[in-house]
Amino acid sequence: MRKPITVVLAALAAALVLPSTASATPGSGVTGTILAQKTVGHTDYTLREVTIQPGGYTGWHFHDGTLYAYVKSGTLTHNLADCSVDGVFGTGRAFTEKPDQVHIGRNLGSAPLVLEVLYVLPAGSPLSEDAPDPGCGF
Repeated sequence: MRKPITVVLAALAAALVLPSTASATPGSGVTGTILAQKTVGHTDYTLREVTIQPGGYTGWHFHDGTLYAYVKSGTLTHNLADCSVDGVFGTGRAFTEKPDQVHIGRNLGSAPLVLEVLYVLPAGSPLSEDAPDPGCGF
């Protein structure tokens, strides 16, 4: 009987002492369709159309490589993890996202936002990786 109590107490102590992991921030109102994919050497190239509905957002995330995006329609508000707006991109605008840069994309407009995005990532990498909410309040 003594051994199970020791195990439970050790687990409880670890839970109280170890820092908790920040939870991921899922997106809302976002859909994506892969248009083309190709791997060349150690690099994956994925062309994807991403649609964000009015009021929608991607959730806080980052990418393991560079993204090249074109706004097909609508307006994207792009925030970095320090809560700053590093760009507001309207129809016809292009922008890039740097590797490992935590950010969120939001559609603050009244019409759907449509992006054409080329992901240039190390082979086998996910398209994006979740990041904790930095506490920006949106």
